[in-house]
Amino acid sequence: MASTIGWIGLGRMGEAMVKRLLKAGHKVSVWNRTAAKAAPLLEYGATIAGSKQELAACDVVFTMVSTTDDLKEVLFGEGGLVAGNTRPKVVVDSSSISQEGSAEIRARLESLGVDYLCTPVSGNAKVAKAGKLLTVSSGPRALYDKVEPYLQAMARKVMWVGEGELARVWKIAHNTMFGVIIQNLCEITVLAEKAGIPRHVFLESINDSVLGSMYTKYKTPMLTNLTFDQVTFTPKLLLKDMDLGMAAAKAYGVAMPSAAATRESVSRLVGRGHDNIDFAVLLTETAKDAGLEMKPENVKMSDGLES
Repeated sequence: MASTIGWIGLGRMGEAMVKRLLKAGHKVSVWNRTAAKAAPLLEYGATIAGSKQELAACDVVFTMVSTTDDLKEVLFGEGGLVAGNTRPKVVVDSSSISQEGSAEIRARLESLGVDYLCTPVSGNAKVAKAGKLLTVSSGPRALYDKVEPYLQAMARKVMWVGEGELARVWKIAHNTMFGVIIQNLCEITVLAEKAGIPRHVFLESINDSVLGSMYTKYKTPMLTNLTFDQVTFTPKLLLKDMDLGMAAAKAYGVAMPSAAATRESVSRLVGRGHDNIDFAVLLTETAKDAGLEMKPENVKMSDGLES
C-alpha cells in the first residue's frame, strides 16, 4: 500500500470520499481549483497541496472532476499532475467521462509510465458520507488489487468489471438509468398526488414496495419537502450523462426509447434555467405540466442512510 494518497477535485463527492479515507487512517494530500474548498479537510488531517504537481510524488492520485476536458487539463495541462519530471505511479479516476476520452487518457498516461484505473462510483455525497458508495473499476486486475484497500475505505462494496474502459460503460449505463428512474418517479408521484394521495404517503409506500431502492429512499425527503436547494446533482450534469448514454447507445446499436425521452425532459430543465439546483426539481416541473402546484409538505422523512 502507498504511504501517501493524492486527491484532485473536491466537489460534493470528492470531499466526502476524502473524509472517509482520512477517517480510515490514510494520509491524503489534496488539491482543488478553488482552494477554499480544501480548507475544511485540514481538521480531518489532510494536507493541502499548493499545486497539482506537488501531488506527483504520491504513489496513488485520485481524480474526480466534471468532464473529459477537465480531466485532461488537471493531468496534462500547464502545471498538470504529469506535466513535470516527477509523476505518480498510479492515477485512479472517478469522474463520469466517455469511454473514448478515457481510452485516450489511458494511452497518454501509460506512455509516460503511469498506470491508470477507471473507478466511477454509485451514490451522492450523502451516500459517500454514510460509507455506502459502490465503486466499479476497470483496468489491469493486478492494479485494481493494489488499489482495492483504498476503495474499501470509501465504499460498502467494491467491484472490478474487466479491462480497459468497461467501468466507463458501466457508469454511463448507471447514470442513464439514474435519469430514467427519477423521470418515472416524478411522473407517478404527480399522478398519485393529483388523484388525492399525500405525497409523503405515496413515496413511503413506494420505498417499502418491491420498487423501492436506496435511490428512491434518499430522494424522498427532498421530493416531499421540495428542498431542491440542497444540491446533490444538477440538471446540467445529468444532461451531460444522458448525452453520454445516448452516444453509447448509438455506438453499440442499442435502442433506448425511454432514455431518449428522459434526455429531452432533462434538457428542458436546463433550458428553463435550472442551474445550481438539484435535478429533482423535475418533480415540480412535471406537476406544472399537469396543472398541479406543489407545496412543501414539511414532513420529516427518512433518507434510508442513517446508520
